[in-house]
Amino acid sequence: MTTFQIILFALAVIGSYLLGAVPFGFLIAKKRGFNIFEHGSGNIGATNVFRVVGKTWGILTSILDMLKGFIPAMVIPMVLSVLGMKFGMKEYFVPMQLACAFAAIIGHCWPVYLKFKGGKGVATSAGAMIGLAPLPALVALIVWIIVMLIFRFVSLASIMAAIVLAVATWVAFFMDIMRPDTRFDIYIPIVLNLLCLLIILRHKKNIERLIKGTENRFGKKK
Repeated sequence: MTTFQIILFALAVIGSYLLGAVPFGFLIAKKRGFNIFEHGSGNIGATNVFRVVGKTWGILTSILDMLKGFIPAMVIPMVLSVLGMKFGMKEYFVPMQLACAFAAIIGHCWPVYLKFKGGKGVATSAGAMIGLAPLPALVALIVWIIVMLIFRFVSLASIMAAIVLAVATWVAFFMDIMRPDTRFDIYIPIVLNLLCLLIILRHKKNIERLIKGTENRFGKKK
C-alpha cells in the first residue's frame, strides 16, 4: 500500500470507530429524561432502552445501532472504493469492510464518548454482518427470532444467534456463497467468528444469570 492508501484506510477505520461509539441509547434515554446507566440493567443497548424508555425508543435505538455497523461495513468502504478508484483502493474493499466493521463494533462496546462504557454490541454486530455476509446473517436472525419467541431471553437469543452465525459463515465460505471472486474471502468467516466470540464474551454476566435462573425475561420489568 502507498502512503496515501494507508492514510485513507486509517481514516476510514477511525471514522468507523467514532461512528460506532455514538451512544444512541444513552442519548435517546437522556432526551426522554432518563440516565440509562441508573435504570434497568444499566446498559446503553436497545433492550434496556426498550424496557426503561419505551417500545418506540427501543426500536429506534436498535435501528440506529444496526446502522452503526452496516454503514462502516458496506457504505464507507464502497464510497472510498469509488472515490479512491484511481488510487487503487478498490482492491482493498474487503479488508476495509472487515476493519471498519470491527472498529465500529469496538466503538459501540467501548465508546470514547462515555469513558469506554458501552453496550454488548449485538445490534451493531448484526448491522455489520448484514453488510459482510447477508445470507449467514439472515440465518442467524431467524434463529434469534425463534429462540426469542420460545424463551423470551434476549441474551440467550443473541448468544444462540452468534453461535449459529459463526458456523453459517464457514458453511457459506465453503459453498462459495460469499464473494467467491475475491482472494480475501477467508478473512470474512475468520473476522465474523471473532465478532461472534466477542458478543458471547460480552454476555458473560447474562450467562451466569441464565444458569442461576435469575435472568430477566423480555417484556418483564425488573
